[in-house]
Amino acid sequence: MITELYGLIRTIGTLYIWIVIIASFLSFVRPDPNNPIVQALHRLTEPVFSFIRTKFPFVVMGGIDLSPLVIIFGLQFIDIIIRNVLFG
Repeated sequence: MITELYGLIRTIGTLYIWIVIIASFLSFVRPDPNNPIVQALHRLTEPVFSFIRTKFPFVVMGGIDLSPLVIIFGLQFIDIIIRNVLFG
């Protein structure tokens, strides 16, 4: 039961990491903002990006936004902690 729950949490975390990566790459390309996929990615990531930017203003350095990296590292850190707590 715990293994399956951990697997589900890890899958959701990995999926969100990929969503963050895709959204950050799309910010370089500047796709059509009316595209439904772009809108969905924006709705999934922008609240977390803006939260990180407001809580940690130093992640935006010289116009470069490092909030996706903070999110990815944070999710990886949470995964490691959960795995160590559950499986020793």
